[in-house]
Amino acid sequence: MDRTELSRLANEARKNSYCIYSNFSVGAALLTKDGKVYTGCNIENASYPAGICAERTAFVKAVSEGARQFEAIAIAGGPEGEAPDDAFPCGICRQFMNEFVNGADFEVVIVHQDLTYTTYSLEELLPHSFGPESLKTLE
Repeated sequence: MDRTELSRLANEARKNSYCIYSNFSVGAALLTKDGKVYTGCNIENASYPAGICAERTAFVKAVSEGARQFEAIAIAGGPEGEAPDDAFPCGICRQFMNEFVNGADFEVVIVHQDLTYTTYSLEELLPHSFGPESLKTLE
């Protein structure tokens, strides 16, 4: 799937965002290596730590349905009702993604206001990460 379509799906997923506290809607579209797409949106909660970001929502949906091989995720976010504006994944989401992907090979697609995008590797966004391979060195 081309990244333009993945970006469009991420922006579309923003419509389902439950962001009544921040008014910052985020959508994500996660592409598996076999071409399936799982979307997610941010879901806030009055007890702030109980909320979940769009990226983790998409990953949780995918993993809970058995997906384990991922190629890319597109992220579109910004003030609710406005065009997206370069919403990068938070640190928790970067760490969460790192559990399931090879950071050098996984693309993070950031959607801009004009719906163009810039692509980064997860390794660029989370250098010197701690992940499953880190625990293997402890054995």
